[in-house]
Amino acid sequence: MERVAIIGGTRTPFVKAGSAFAKHTALDMAKHSVTSLVKKLELKPDGIDELIYSSVLLDPRLPNFAREIVLRTDLPNSINAHFVSNNCISGLVALNFLSDGIKTGRIKCGIGGGVESMSLPTLTMNPKGERWFINLSRARSMGQKLSLLAKFRPGFLAPRPPSPKEPSTGLTMGQHMEITAQKLAIPRAEQDKIAYNSHINAAQAQSSNFLAEEISALDGVAQDNIIRANTSIEKLATLKPVFERSDKGTLTAGNSSPLTDGASAVCLMSESRAKAEGRKILAFIEAIEFSAVDPNDGLLMAPALALPRLLRNNNLKVSDIDLFEIHEAFAAQVLANMQAWEQGFLGEAPIGRLDQSKVNINGGSIAIGHPFAATGGRLITSLAHSLQRNGADRGVISVCAAGAMAAAVLLSKE
Repeated sequence: MERVAIIGGTRTPFVKAGSAFAKHTALDMAKHSVTSLVKKLELKPDGIDELIYSSVLLDPRLPNFAREIVLRTDLPNSINAHFVSNNCISGLVALNFLSDGIKTGRIKCGIGGGVESMSLPTLTMNPKGERWFINLSRARSMGQKLSLLAKFRPGFLAPRPPSPKEPSTGLTMGQHMEITAQKLAIPRAEQDKIAYNSHINAAQAQSSNFLAEEISALDGVAQDNIIRANTSIEKLATLKPVFERSDKGTLTAGNSSPLTDGASAVCLMSESRAKAEGRKILAFIEAIEFSAVDPNDGLLMAPALALPRLLRNNNLKVSDIDLFEIHEAFAAQVLANMQAWEQGFLGEAPIGRLDQSKVNINGGSIAIGHPFAATGGRLITSLAHSLQRNGADRGVISVCAAGAMAAAVLLSKE
């Protein structure tokens, strides 16, 4: 089977929702990420076999969002394109499908990624209003139409934004995480420390131009705008809990990932194609593991299974990993996952304590931002560059997702 080489990746800056990219649709940002990547890597468009792209905030007007990227850019219309969606691991699911295609020889080169516009989500209607309009469109006689018109209510026209609630439980991710944080007695101070380190490490990476290697400017915006270099533990400690407003609440806007706009794209190639084209290989995708748990066991606790299985299936220990990219949906989630990795979870054996000096060395989603489907591409690109920059051999990515799922990815430099 072919080895899967990471040739490069790029992303828009990640910006606070409602700010710099508020006028851009998800398709605008997705097109920018893909075309910028093609230009950056000087890819031959007719050599791209497949595009797999993702988003979480779905637009029913674009059922195959990925194909629209192909058709609305200068890419050849002959490129196969597929759309996927699976909450915060959407981007990694897209890259996994590409990886499998390359391993088996079905394709040689592909682009995968994801996008989220939290500024311009697709709105829906009140369900009663939806049914009323559907029934009106089906009415044939004047009597039927008049009968329906008599039942019209102004509330039918009220738009509804995407719900932040978990469909199966009726609770938001933040509410679920508060339950887990209280169950595991995760201190507020430890959460704020994770958030502080995220901002400080991201600010250092930004000032060192490490993040700039990943970014393709859009509308003159060339930097992430959520990173706070001047934050402090004291400032974070003043923020009030937002998901549990009683004295038990510990999750705040400061120790949670923010609503973010952004897009990312990554180019994967077979090792043989990459070498034939004389390309520099940043890293190889060695393995990807997915996991799922019952939401009642912790909505964001599936990484407690995915990462140990990834290591076990590849005969590795925590000490064999040089760098970790742990997605920061919430600081409490990071701490809960680390506790589970150290102590074991749902019958999965413990893997030990992670060396904090190896974790999120360039910041994480709390500071950089989290456009749901775009985060996977950012993490892959960032880790691949970090392996090169630090002379490291292996790195691991861990991402939790709504729906009580998770993904873990193993990269190697050689």
